[in-house]
Amino acid sequence: MYRKIIVAVDLLHLDQARALVARAVKLLDPNGALHLVHVLEEVPGFIAAELPSDLAERRRAEAAVELRALYADDGKIDATYDVRHGAASAQIMQAAEDSEADLIMIASHRPGLRDYFIGSTAARVVRHAQCSVLIER
Repeated sequence: MYRKIIVAVDLLHLDQARALVARAVKLLDPNGALHLVHVLEEVPGFIAAELPSDLAERRRAEAAVELRALYADDGKIDATYDVRHGAASAQIMQAAEDSEADLIMIASHRPGLRDYFIGSTAARVVRHAQCSVLIER
């Protein structure tokens, strides 16, 4: 059993996210804490200049609502929700460090050609995390 679990959620793959959260709840210590994290990648400056100025804040607010809907906190489990901006792997590991998590849970897709050259987010987390990592396929 784990006392603090980071669940890295990709809101574009809700079925995987739901399965990951369900498994996290089963692995959580009775007095443990669940921390759901979604990372919004930064929009390059040359593109951001053409977008509405409040787009980043709207994206963050929408992601926060979706993240909360993913796991309805029933009061039995200490659950927190975090929407971050930046490189996904770095932000996931920073969230784990900030909360002193003892497990990071992340979903992974089947690797494609692109992943062999630059690596997937899950692969980077596995290589650099300072705590245990569980990959869900």
